[in-house]
Amino acid sequence: MRPKERREIGQTDLFRARLDQIVDPTHVLVRLARTIDWRFLEGRFGSVYDDDPGRPPLPTRLMAGLAILKHMHDLSDEVLCERWVENPYFQLFCGEEFFQHQLPFDRSSMTRWRQRMGEDKLMVLLQESLSVATRSGAAKPADFRQVIIDTTVQEKAVTFPTDAKLMHRARERLVRLAKEKGVRLRQSYARVGKIALIQHQRYAHAKQFKRANKALRRLRTMLGRVIRDITRRLAHRPDLAEVFALPLSLARRVRDQRQRERGRKIYSLHAPEVECIGKGKAHKPYEFGVKVSVATPLNRCRGGQFVAHVRALPGSPYDGHTLATVIPQIEQTIGANLERIVTDAGYKGHHAPKEKRFQVYVAGQKRGLSPAIKRAFRRRSAVEPVIGHLKNEHRMGRNHLAHSAGDAINAVLAAVGYNFRLLLKWLALLCALIRVMLASASRRSLPIQTA
Repeated sequence: MRPKERREIGQTDLFRARLDQIVDPTHVLVRLARTIDWRFLEGRFGSVYDDDPGRPPLPTRLMAGLAILKHMHDLSDEVLCERWVENPYFQLFCGEEFFQHQLPFDRSSMTRWRQRMGEDKLMVLLQESLSVATRSGAAKPADFRQVIIDTTVQEKAVTFPTDAKLMHRARERLVRLAKEKGVRLRQSYARVGKIALIQHQRYAHAKQFKRANKALRRLRTMLGRVIRDITRRLAHRPDLAEVFALPLSLARRVRDQRQRERGRKIYSLHAPEVECIGKGKAHKPYEFGVKVSVATPLNRCRGGQFVAHVRALPGSPYDGHTLATVIPQIEQTIGANLERIVTDAGYKGHHAPKEKRFQVYVAGQKRGLSPAIKRAFRRRSAVEPVIGHLKNEHRMGRNHLAHSAGDAINAVLAAVGYNFRLLLKWLALLCALIRVMLASASRRSLPIQTA
C-alpha cells in the first residue's frame, strides 16, 4: 500500500496552536523546509510501494526529513527520537502542522524505511540537495561539470580483530546457539577458553610470543572440537542444519585462516563483509570497513564545497578501476556531462570510459599540462577536508548500519547530511544579508534632524 502523504490544510485547533504560529518563520530549518521539493521526493520514493491492501506506510516527508536531520546533526536513531519530540522545528521540517507530544512512529521504522529504499532510492536525496543548492543560489549548474574524485575508508563499528579473540568469540557463538536449540555438547570450554584468551593477551603484551602462540593453538583446538561435536550432533538433527549452516561456515573460516595468507578473511563475526584496507597512513596502517568514492566540484561553489556524488565500493577495488562505474553515476546524479576529472596518483592506469579517458587528469602526470590543468592540480586537495567533515560530523567515520547494504546507505546519507548542513549555513547568511540591507534602507529613509 502507498503512504498517505500529508498536505497542509490550514485548519486550526481550539486546544492546540499551529507550529507555524509558534516558531520563528525566518529560522533556517523553516526556510530549508520551504525550499525542498517534497512532491518530487514523494514521487520518487513512492515508486517503491504497490497498491495492494494493507496498513499504509508512514508519510514520505516524515521519513525523509528524519533521515536528513539524523545525518545533518550527527544523531543516533534513539537521540533523534528524543530530540524530535521536544523540538518544534524538527517537527515542522518533517511536515507536522501541530506540536506532537508523542512519537507518531517507532524507532525501528527508520531502519525498515532505510532498508526498503536502499542505496539507489536514497541517492534522490543527494540529487535534491544539489537542486536546492542551485535554486537557492549556493551553486551553479556549471560548477559540477569539473570534479575531484578520491577514495576513503568508511570504517565499520567493530573492534580491532585478533585471531585469539575471533576464535574465542566463534566458539562462544556456537555454544550459545547450541544451548538455545537444545543441542547437548560434550564440553563447552567456557571456563578454560576464557583463561586461554587472557593468557594469550598477557603473553602478547609481554612480547612472549612462543607462549602466546601456544595459547593461540589451544584456542584453535577448542574451536575445532566444538565444530566437530556440533557436526556429529547435527547428523541426528537434520532440521537444524540450516540454522547452524552460517555460524559453522564462519567458525571454520576463522579456524583455518592464517595471518599472512591472501584472499578474503573474516575480521568480524557479526559483520563478515568487513574488509581490511591499507591506505598508507602512518598513524593508521590498516582500516576495517569498506572503500568509498567521494566526488566534489573542482572549484568551490558560493555556498561551499558540496558533495556531488558518493558510492560505496565493496571488494576493495583498485582506485583506477573504479572510474568505469563512478563517472557514469556522477553524470546521472548531476544531470550533465563531466568536462574535467582530477584525481590523485592512486588512479594511475585507470579504466575510465573511452569517451572520458582524455578528460581524466592524474596527479603526477607531466605531459599535456596547460596552466588551467596545473591550477586544477593545486585544487585537488580540496576534497580532503570534505572527507574529514563527512567522517567527523556526519557519521561516516564509524558505520553502525548492518551488512553491505548498510555500508552503501550510510555513505549516501552522510553526503546528504553534509550538503544540507552547508545549505543551512547558506540560508542563514542570506537571511543575515537581508536583515542588514533592510536596516540600512530604514536608516536612509529616516529624516535628518537639525539642531
